[in-house]
Amino acid sequence: MSVLKPLGDRVIVEVSAAEEVTAGGIVLPDSAQEKPQKGVVVAVGEGKILDDGSRGPMEVQLGSKVIFSKYGGTEVRDGDKELVILRQDDIYAIETEEKASKKK
Repeated sequence: MSVLKPLGDRVIVEVSAAEEVTAGGIVLPDSAQEKPQKGVVVAVGEGKILDDGSRGPMEVQLGSKVIFSKYGGTEVRDGDKELVILRQDDIYAIETEEKASKKK
């Protein structure tokens, strides 16, 4: 296994496994499985260089669970892991573990 270090505002995401069974219990063949758009950030670049020469901050961190663009990034394999190298702009959301407060 190699060590990948993303440059600039890029991140490396380990893609989550595709759903193999539907909510109704139907087993999907590989050809019918939809490409997953979720994963976990495994590496983060230093940030985009701005016009004034400073680096913009990265909004994602190692271990963040993210939802990303279906057609964004570059797919790579590292051993048995499926990875995607994305620009930070191709990440649409970060999953949080916060629970909504209940109204009484």
